[in-house]
Amino acid sequence: MRQYISAMLIAASVVATALILAGAYKYKYRAAEEISVVGLAEVDFTSDLIVWQGSFERKNMDIKDAYANLKRDEQSIRGYLKSKGISDTAIVFTAVSLNKEFEQHYDSKGNTFSSFSGYRLSQSVKIQSMDMNRVESVSREVTELIEKGIEFTSQEPMYFYTRLASIKMDLLAKASEDAKARAETIAKSVGSKIDRLNKANMGVFQITGKNSDEDYSYGGVFNTRDKFKTASITIRMDYRLK
Repeated sequence: MRQYISAMLIAASVVATALILAGAYKYKYRAAEEISVVGLAEVDFTSDLIVWQGSFERKNMDIKDAYANLKRDEQSIRGYLKSKGISDTAIVFTAVSLNKEFEQHYDSKGNTFSSFSGYRLSQSVKIQSMDMNRVESVSREVTELIEKGIEFTSQEPMYFYTRLASIKMDLLAKASEDAKARAETIAKSVGSKIDRLNKANMGVFQITGKNSDEDYSYGGVFNTRDKFKTASITIRMDYRLK
């Protein structure tokens, strides 16, 4: 009886082992049936919108005088921009910012104390236009305001593209085609064919300066300093093989 039970246990063990091995082989075979590829697409394009900003300020012990001087500067800047061909609708002035400033002093014993040195009022102006050449020219020539006694600080222009969504959709379609072509090439090299798409994950959408050496980032690069740009996108696709 004991020998019979032992034989039964051995037989059960053999069957269980066979099932485990069969399952492992089946899992390995299924894993080998799937292929993962990454498709890439990119395109060069030219920005169609420019945004340029500058700031100016006045300081005076009397707040009313400081404000009056700042408002005169605002009118001068507006007139200057319009004389350069910038439309009134493209010019936006921000609200006035006010700061009370103090100077540090030391007495004969080395103790410090402060005294009021005046009110500093500042304001910014922003130009947003599709007439990029004109705004670029103004951003370079704006030092002419300094010659008029206006403390004007200019920033570098920023460049954007108003139809970015269409570029992204087109790139996504091309990246998908590229991924499928790669999968077909790999499958063919091992004597197989792709059957169906199991999964697809879009990668990061990147915008860099054309012919630049910018590094891609995990969250995506969005270049605004270059007029001429390159957009790229990747997509990861998992295909089942026949």
